Amino acid sequence: MAFIRRKGNAFYLVHNVRRDGKVRQLHLARLGDQARITDRVVREVSKKHPFVELNWKALRDQINGQINLADANSPAVQKLVAALRALNIDLADLFPPVLQISESPSVARELLVQMRLLQATIQVKLDQFGRGSISRGSGRFGDAAPVRQGR
Repeated sequence: MAFIRRKGNAFYLVHNVRRDGKVRQLHLARLGDQARITDRVVREVSKKHPFVELNWKALRDQINGQINLADANSPAVQKLVAALRALNIDLADLFPPVLQISESPSVARELLVQMRLLQATIQVKLDQFGRGSISRGSGRFGDAAPVRQGR
């Protein structure tokens, strides 16, 4: 049975195996400071440990259940809010002339691709939060209703 284990500030995907009558932990993957099982993790673990059968859906459900977004003081919420604030500041300081001055057109293209991807992801999340879970001005998410601007 595989499970997620926290050691220090990092999360690991581990699996218990019995060798010579003793239980040993087999470290399948280091998940980093945020316990996430991505498709890349699934591929790498499946390639590195082909004989270990894992219930990826159950593992992902276990991870998703660990994050408590309802607790404003939880480290996960604090880290997410801080990351969003930092990203907002970084993007506010980025101006188109800076991209045009760049000596590498591929850097400018990659930044634009990533910003478009971020925009799409944010729009999906705003739509998810806005769909039935928020009543205007009150409700579970308070006044966090999305503000729509014309294009």
